[in-house]
Amino acid sequence: MVKNLKPGNTAPASAQYEIVGPRGGHTGQERTVARGEPLPPTPRAGQGYVIADRTKNNSGRG
Repeated sequence: MVKNLKPGNTAPASAQYEIVGPRGGHTGQERTVARGEPLPPTPRAGQGYVIADRTKNNSGRG
């Protein structure tokens, strides 16, 4: 199951986040957000985010 994140929530990982519709439909739009930063507002009400592509670096891994 893909976790749908809401705008304003803290990003759990540095990644590109795809905007999805209220029923999970893909919009094709992505935003790059660093871990710990809030997710930006979406163009329409009811939309959310899912992780599309994680950042490929080793920062934060111990």
